[in-house]
Amino acid sequence: MGSRFGYKTKQRTYAAHAHVDNMVPLASLLKLELENDKIESPIIRHGEAFQTKKGEDFTLTKTDCHRVEGDLSSSFAVFGILDGHNGASAAIFAKENLLKDVISALPSTLSRDDWLAALPRALVAGFVKTDKDFQEKEQTSGTTVTFVVVDRWTVTVASVGDSRCILDPQGGEISTLTVDHRLEDNEEERDRVMKSGGEVGRLSIAGGAEIGPLRCWPGGLCLSRSIGDVDVGEFIVPIPHVKQIKLSKAGGRLIIASDGVWDALSNEKAASCCRGLPAELAARQVVKESLRVRGLRDDTTCLVVDLMPPENYIPFPSPPLPVKKKGKLKSWLFGWRSKESTAVVPNKPGESGIVEELFEEGSARLAERLGSDLSSGVFNCAVCQQEASMWHNVCDLSALLKGLSVLGNFEDGL
Repeated sequence: MGSRFGYKTKQRTYAAHAHVDNMVPLASLLKLELENDKIESPIIRHGEAFQTKKGEDFTLTKTDCHRVEGDLSSSFAVFGILDGHNGASAAIFAKENLLKDVISALPSTLSRDDWLAALPRALVAGFVKTDKDFQEKEQTSGTTVTFVVVDRWTVTVASVGDSRCILDPQGGEISTLTVDHRLEDNEEERDRVMKSGGEVGRLSIAGGAEIGPLRCWPGGLCLSRSIGDVDVGEFIVPIPHVKQIKLSKAGGRLIIASDGVWDALSNEKAASCCRGLPAELAARQVVKESLRVRGLRDDTTCLVVDLMPPENYIPFPSPPLPVKKKGKLKSWLFGWRSKESTAVVPNKPGESGIVEELFEEGSARLAERLGSDLSSGVFNCAVCQQEASMWHNVCDLSALLKGLSVLGNFEDGL
């Protein structure tokens, strides 16, 4: 049976019967668990393509990560796009350190469900830690980051800047998993920057005429969030928008790309131009189409990640219009609540086109994202690597905020 991603899946009847008694060796039980986990996990295929103008775009692909070292059942994959500006050093530093900083904020003793529930918060801590460490190098470059974690059918995306990630689910509608932090297009971010003491305006030339996109001053950056950019001002923050979803077992395609693609193609055009192609060819096609539309004005980079049902999966027919319900993440883990979001609950597991939204938060206020009460005791401080019960007892948050006090200027301004 064909799929919209250009791969073939086999239709077959599958039945598994396992009888386990007290005499079954532990090794056999572990093998059975791994086999069952494999059945429940998607097949992941990815491909990338790029055309270079400035040499400041970078990709991150790691498909062999593990929540618990040596435990094959704890595997997850990471994909990312980093689009540097004013040099490549921030993008290179983030590529080399961000995953480590995120993982360091997560205790290895968590169950999979608790690990996924803790992940959005750990991503915030990891982004801030990477930014803090890079600024100590006193280099002035910056970078966008779109960082995608795939754990079975759960996809978690954290992003700063304008490197976008979209989802094209099998049998469903295209959706955007990131928010563009461009001052030109994001009114909420413009207001935040101005309330924080920054100025927003276009570049002025001789005679008083204004040209180009909106920028924040001092510095002239078009983005409101990034990693790096130490010379721009404290209103440019590294705190990511985070979204977590769960795909149906019909699967889907993620397209992660730098603005060289999105300045040329709409979400719909990027998805439609590569349907029916495997991931590697799909990424090439997206870049090719971007260059056809706009030419090579900027580094143009695309990552395509396909999550496909395993061979044994027998897809259900297309479902009727889904019924929407309110869903929440297990926010009890930290004593805080994610905002309510629309979640679609399938009538049968694996219905095509159905995506469950688990979590979304985009606030730029670090105190709001991390809080001061971590009474659950299951969250590591990404800065000092100690297990935290109360964040302010572990480290000084102001060190993370480019010299500002969380309870003072940062809290009031952001």
